[in-house]
Amino acid sequence: MDLKTRINEAVKDAMRARDKPRLGALRLIMAEIKRVEVDERIEVDDARVLVILDKMLKQRAESERQYRDADRTDLADVEAFEIALIREFMPAPLAEAEIDSLIEAALTESGADDMRAMGKVMAILKPKLQGRADMAAVSARVKARLA
Repeated sequence: MDLKTRINEAVKDAMRARDKPRLGALRLIMAEIKRVEVDERIEVDDARVLVILDKMLKQRAESERQYRDADRTDLADVEAFEIALIREFMPAPLAEAEIDSLIEAALTESGADDMRAMGKVMAILKPKLQGRADMAAVSARVKARLA
């Protein structure tokens, strides 16, 4: 079952269970997916849904941090709930050793030996790591290897 279908089924389950907080958060996810489909006139696949979910995770993590800094724990708790819900649909994160091996494989595959090949390496890594690792951290690790 693809991700979009899984999320849709979770919406239906939340409706049946009358779980309003979960239903609201799931509807936010579906609305974002639908927005992308309408704006870009495409049918999103699993890879694109992962990109959308990853973006939503980053937004909510930043919001949660700002709410905690402002001592608004009520709003921060809502963001934390949404983060946990979104993570249910994300693939399991990769271990550091697995990320390192994928970076090595991408460096070998692209023949990268300096910073000019950074784009090629990241293009190889992104589909494999999207939603499973922090791409900013991976980028920093690739830069360190190429420097």
